Amino acid sequence: MGDLKDKSIHLTAEKLAEEIKGMKVYKDFYKDLQRLVSSPAVQSEDFKSTLLAAMKETGMETELRNTVFHWVRSHSLQPAHAYPLKEPLAYLRKSQMQWEKRIHKSLNSMCTEIGVSLSRFRLASDRDELSDKWNELSTYDIDLTSYRPVYAPKDFLEVLLWIRSPNYRPIDGEGTWDFTQIPLKVKTLAELRSFYLELSRGECLLGVNANMPSHGQYPTIELERTALGEKVLACRHAPVAQEFLKKGAPRSLRGRLWAQVMGSEVRAADKEYFNELKQMVLQYDLMVDKLIIKDVQLTASNDDQYFVFEDVLYQVLLCFSRDTEILSVYNHSCGSPIHGVLKSRPATLENTVVYPPSGVIPFHGFTMYATPFCYLYDDPVALYLTVRAFYLRYWFRLHEVSSHQQGILSLCLLFERLLQRHEPDLWIHLKLINIQPVRIVFKWLMRSFSGYLPPEQLLYLWDIVVAYDSLEITSLLAVAILSFRKHNLFQVDNMQGIEAVLADLSSIQVLSLLQMALMPE
Repeated sequence: MGDLKDKSIHLTAEKLAEEIKGMKVYKDFYKDLQRLVSSPAVQSEDFKSTLLAAMKETGMETELRNTVFHWVRSHSLQPAHAYPLKEPLAYLRKSQMQWEKRIHKSLNSMCTEIGVSLSRFRLASDRDELSDKWNELSTYDIDLTSYRPVYAPKDFLEVLLWIRSPNYRPIDGEGTWDFTQIPLKVKTLAELRSFYLELSRGECLLGVNANMPSHGQYPTIELERTALGEKVLACRHAPVAQEFLKKGAPRSLRGRLWAQVMGSEVRAADKEYFNELKQMVLQYDLMVDKLIIKDVQLTASNDDQYFVFEDVLYQVLLCFSRDTEILSVYNHSCGSPIHGVLKSRPATLENTVVYPPSGVIPFHGFTMYATPFCYLYDDPVALYLTVRAFYLRYWFRLHEVSSHQQGILSLCLLFERLLQRHEPDLWIHLKLINIQPVRIVFKWLMRSFSGYLPPEQLLYLWDIVVAYDSLEITSLLAVAILSFRKHNLFQVDNMQGIEAVLADLSSIQVLSLLQMALMPE
């Protein structure tokens, strides 16, 4: 058994070493290592120990550890078993393929209807105007009246509600009440309590009361957490930063902590790459550009909390659509990007390209995946890198059909089972008035509450997402909010009344509510 374990470790190490060679960080790391080896700090007679000591002293050991940490995290996205398909359930694969065809058809029909192409070279005059207004794109005048979102969360929900497992036998006349027809395994409340241990133990968290007296030398917990957070950032260990986030991040440090955990810290090469993406925006006029601009106008621009960030959101999201590195998500996503044949070319493999280059078609509300980060970063490059890291790690799962435990289907199922088990009276009330509970919260789950919670409370929620590397906390919060407002919900008997009860979440204290939901009775 020991020999098998040693062999497994050896094979993993070999695979890791090989994959590191293909990473962006490898070239600079290798050059720095060569310089270090040739320095007086490394002695030929005691090469190994002096090299390791020198790497530790210069911080190269920490950089290598963080690289391994991010590699392990990215590979944890893969199923534990070596299954040849990214989605093991055939009926979900079929549903995803049908959904992609529907998006493709909607996109093409809009192009035909409006009379525009999916992509073309930008006119010189348009390119010059866009370049001049790059830092104030809200003044870039473009007619968007004919453009509409390709789909909205409610359209996606209808698709999900009609998915049926071939092993499920419906009762005659049964409608789409819940997700019983999709038998996926999700956590129980007891398992969530064990998983979110710091929350369930009722420990002192920064997002509960920042002015609470500290147990140490600092007058408040916020000052204590800020001082400790500076030390965590100084040590530059991503796993330590992730652990630190479990008790909340100080506002002044959150952006740097998230970047450290997500591996999105800005390097010189990143600035060059972002500029290349900008040049691609200036050179090519994509149909999805209009969808992005319209979505920003319909969401962030109309939001009191985010309208001031309109210009930088255009920059970030237009560059996002050109970023081919985002295609790496399809290595573990059950989805596939849309492909198109180049104009006036024969339909061969060589003439087929992914559209858009990132492979991501924006939907109504897509902008809200990026808006909260505007509070954390002044630099558009830093903002872009962390938005991209979050998308590649979490957000892509919220708009695809998948059996993954972090996917939108599992989050909906988790919400339903928690609500039915722990708020049965509310469940029965909704059943009697014929309102599916998931219809109330789906928009929250699909946008991970962005645009619904106040920014400060939303950022505390996303601290938990990053700290525990899981979106399941959003399902628990959705149940906790309904439970918190249940007395008001009992007074209404239609969807308009329910929406009125839940329209304003500005008074919600996220961490306090989660602690109450998770603490043992």
